[in-house]
Amino acid sequence: MVDITSKSNTLRQAIATATVTVSKQETIDAILQKKVPKGDVFEFSRAAGLLAIKKTSDVIPDCHPLPIEFAAIRHEVNGMSILISVEVHTIYKTGVEVEAMHGASVTALTMYDMLKPLDKGVEISNIRLQQKTGGKSDKSIVDGSSIRTAVIVCSDTVSAGKQEDVSGKTAIQKLASWGIHVSRYEIIPDEYDRIQQMVKDLSDERYQLILFSGGTGLSPRDVTPEAIEPLIDRPIPGIMETARQYGQQRTPFAMLSRGVAGFVKDSLVITLPGSVKGVAETMDALFPQILHVFKVVDGSRHT
Repeated sequence: MVDITSKSNTLRQAIATATVTVSKQETIDAILQKKVPKGDVFEFSRAAGLLAIKKTSDVIPDCHPLPIEFAAIRHEVNGMSILISVEVHTIYKTGVEVEAMHGASVTALTMYDMLKPLDKGVEISNIRLQQKTGGKSDKSIVDGSSIRTAVIVCSDTVSAGKQEDVSGKTAIQKLASWGIHVSRYEIIPDEYDRIQQMVKDLSDERYQLILFSGGTGLSPRDVTPEAIEPLIDRPIPGIMETARQYGQQRTPFAMLSRGVAGFVKDSLVITLPGSVKGVAETMDALFPQILHVFKVVDGSRHT
């Protein structure tokens, strides 16, 4: 199974369809008049489809078990065909398109089984995913390729050449996976004035996204939040609330992070932990959905 532990729970929806076609008008009449010997075709197939949705991970080996928050199965008669529509919702780390398609398949197969004594020409066709929303493929996510970005590492040991930077490079790799190119990457010591000046310079140079890694902990030299917070014009508390909540689900020490985030003029500044794991988890918690802020800001400039 694919590892989804790094993903966040989001609302995910899918609609799948299938078509059952009969060869006789008498078959349609029997369905509508509830005269099929095996029972009410719509209600029996709906029940079977709902069960299939819930049991998808039991029969499709690579599917993850997940909570089904909503499921609906609808039938629409159109001439000699019956269109089955299956809608599934979840709030989870992975989508429900396979669950919707499995539900549509079993609904159609149940109808076939119930109708075959009456009609030897019943056919199932066009089982397909019609729509899905949520997750990284959601088209509402902003393209980050044009966002001018800087990554700054705050570390006494790395800036002195005593240790190689790994956290900053991890951040750069993560950004690249979302199509974001880092045009400035620097390493500076844990010095209050140096950090503040770096923020001011990058903001004046119109960097839109500025990530600082390191200095968010509790050691005496960890001053990144103290240096950056006074410069923030518009704080966004929800960014770090989300990061800490995500981290707390993975380690009990995430509550000790003192990261801050918000706008300094037109630059979104986000502070990340100094550890590789902390950087990776914080970015997994925030990206790519954090990029939506640039769509909102850009839209406000044109209203």
